[in-house]
Amino acid sequence: MTVADRLFIFTAKGAVRAGMKILPLVSDETLLKFSRRKIAEVPWPEGRDFMERLLVFGKRAISEASENCRQKAAMNFFYNFLVVGYVKRKAFGQEHGFRPPYLLVISPTMRCNLHCYGCYAGSYAKADLDLDTVCRVIDEAKSMGAYFIVISGGEPFAWPHIYDLFERQHDAFFQVYTNGSLIDEGAAKRLSELGNVVPCISVEGFEDETDRRRGKGAFKAIMRAMDALRENGVIFGFSATATRENNDFVVSDEFVDFYEKKGCFIGWYFNYIPIGRKPDIDLMPTPEQRIYRRRRLLQLRSERRIVLADFWNDGPLTGGCIAGGRSYLHINSNGDVEPCVFTHFALHNIKKTSLVDVLKSDFFRAIRKRIPYSDNYLRPCMIIDHPYVLREVVEKYGARPTHPGAEALLTELRSDLDRYAAAYGKLADEEWYRVEQEGQLKASGA
Repeated sequence: MTVADRLFIFTAKGAVRAGMKILPLVSDETLLKFSRRKIAEVPWPEGRDFMERLLVFGKRAISEASENCRQKAAMNFFYNFLVVGYVKRKAFGQEHGFRPPYLLVISPTMRCNLHCYGCYAGSYAKADLDLDTVCRVIDEAKSMGAYFIVISGGEPFAWPHIYDLFERQHDAFFQVYTNGSLIDEGAAKRLSELGNVVPCISVEGFEDETDRRRGKGAFKAIMRAMDALRENGVIFGFSATATRENNDFVVSDEFVDFYEKKGCFIGWYFNYIPIGRKPDIDLMPTPEQRIYRRRRLLQLRSERRIVLADFWNDGPLTGGCIAGGRSYLHINSNGDVEPCVFTHFALHNIKKTSLVDVLKSDFFRAIRKRIPYSDNYLRPCMIIDHPYVLREVVEKYGARPTHPGAEALLTELRSDLDRYAAAYGKLADEEWYRVEQEGQLKASGA
């Protein structure tokens, strides 16, 4: 680390602490004025717009959060992740010839108290990672600049060490995908005291839609969890899996307004993928529905005061796929290191190798080298948009399925995925051309 880097880190620490005290008094325009130089480093216009909204709505969420949540957001996210992490990622890139991921997704358990149909994780063995292994991996991630950790599963709050993890890794910032059923008043109070956790609770719609997939009483439990989190000043959000059945509803005014008023800071959308428990190609949103969902999200972002992100439709925010360690990777409860949460193939197990060695492997390098898979960032995925890429890298490097049935993407579902990719690709190319044309006209002032 250079002297200039050390000075930058030292100066930024005081600035972040001071800024957090006056943040509620800072206007949105002033915040953006001081942030745009850094945001300008994002090479994609949609990415810059998204970052601006994240800052503005993040300011509101932090201002309304508990004291501990405000302090951890300041020091763990804004300082450790954005400042210290930036310097460490730059140094790592200079040493190894590639930038490390911004974040990790870890599923310490695949056990869950619910049995939702179509669950992407439903076919994994119900194994658990031990706390020491998870902490060792996170320590490795922090050493290369990744202080943002996403915990998934299974149900993370069913893992007996979850609160110990948050306490031991007190300088990391966590986002947790959860069904919400284990978050009661006591849990919400503890999360408020810890301050470094943002739960994102899975929903399918309202009561009928959610209980139909997650079981009777699931929606009421989610409402109780969200109320407890809000009352205790914990920043939280929702997570919605878009299927052919609910795709249009989860991007409706009614749906988004409800969860915004409930107190959600962020909402994540995931396209149903035919993996896991009883994969069903007919549950996938149609190509037309996927295009519709993207258009609606763009409209909602311009109108609502909630951060909305779509794991499959937001390729323009990230310049394509983020798998293979380009921006993130997934470690499942058996320790297998997968390129993506939805790509259930692996060569390495984190119990036997280091994070750096996984990132330097031919398998992960091959994925990163192929990104973007096309010039159209609306087609970012190697599973459903360019399935030949997944087949090529898995077959060439001998990656093994990480649970029974994962190979179905390469075998019995192969033709279905190819047909879907072709049909969606035609619509997505037309959409991409239209968006580019509109952008050029806007830039020219026409």
